[in-house]
Amino acid sequence: MGLETSKSVMESFGSIIHAFDIFVISVFTIEVTLRIIAHRISFFKDPWSLFDFFVVIISLIPSSGSFQVLRILRVLRLFRLITVVPQMRKIVAALISVIPGMISIIGLMSLIFYVFAIMATSLYSETFPQWFGTLGESFYSLFQIMTLESWSMGIVRPLMEQHPLAWTFFIPFIFVATFIMINLVVAIIVDAMSIIKEEEIEKIEEVKVSENELKNEIKSLQNEIQELKQLIIKSHRK
Repeated sequence: MGLETSKSVMESFGSIIHAFDIFVISVFTIEVTLRIIAHRISFFKDPWSLFDFFVVIISLIPSSGSFQVLRILRVLRLFRLITVVPQMRKIVAALISVIPGMISIIGLMSLIFYVFAIMATSLYSETFPQWFGTLGESFYSLFQIMTLESWSMGIVRPLMEQHPLAWTFFIPFIFVATFIMINLVVAIIVDAMSIIKEEEIEKIEEVKVSENELKNEIKSLQNEIQELKQLIIKSHRK
């Protein structure tokens, strides 16, 4: 799919690339079909299986007509690596588990942005309308400042030429929006990863306990068999 974006490559090896693409789609289709036959209804209860099914359906959409735009979504096939690599699945599971906490942080960050955008528009819209002329432009400029991309030389220092105390507005914003909020997001994700790891450790310990119990049961059965053998031998001697 990456090679298909190059016109020179497609002119030279277009037929080979298309043939290989058809081969890959065929393999994916056969695999998903066999999984549906094997698991039946339970296949559609597994989110990862549904994702694979969706990716295959997108790959089968014709590349012409009104479906051409949807055909672009076939690049989602690359995300099937997530379903194959266990470590990637753990990371995705952790990200999904933190969605409620992330929504709360996004809501709080939106409120902070809204307050600071109103203040920035009121303070700097007349002197720097290209950055803070409207509420939307202020939102975008504050987002750029939050990412720390050219925030000092590109925005704040030019403002300070006409507003010497502008730093008293932007430094608290950076401290709150960048250092505190982003670290909260990282903390939530790390906490989710640690919870998943603890659950895995608990499962491993449960397996070990069940293995030990099974070993003890086998030993007890072996002892009982030995006792039975001895009783049979004694009965035959009598």
